[in-house]
Amino acid sequence: MLDRIFAVVLLAIALAYGFIAFTIIQAPFQYDPLGPESWPRILAVAAVLCLIVLLWRPEVAGFDATRSTWLKLGAALVLLFGYAELYEPFGFVIATFLFSALAARLLGADWKRSGAFGVAAGIAGYLVCAGLLDLNLPPGPFPRI
Repeated sequence: MLDRIFAVVLLAIALAYGFIAFTIIQAPFQYDPLGPESWPRILAVAAVLCLIVLLWRPEVAGFDATRSTWLKLGAALVLLFGYAELYEPFGFVIATFLFSALAARLLGADWKRSGAFGVAAGIAGYLVCAGLLDLNLPPGPFPRI
């Protein structure tokens, strides 16, 4: 029952955010194909859809997390904050490599596979976002494509 109350409260917040995203946020110019207005709208729609699913899903017996699960969740939160802090100075490729490799390691992959995943996520992510989507990403020490 508490998960549904939580979902209703978050749904109200997501709907208010969506209202702001669709009515108030206006950018004076578009500097990428999606534009700065699209991301808040996409986030609002995704949040509302996820919360609606959460409201109608079957009840779960209970949530029983072990200590190691809580430690992994805390480590994931630290990784997210680290990624946010390193994103500008290190650039997209290096920050994404570090985040992806450490996240894969946190989820149980060995160092070799974690490193390979980090390299693939950093390089492929940059090529897709900067090359195909023409988004402005921080290059860090690398030259812009």
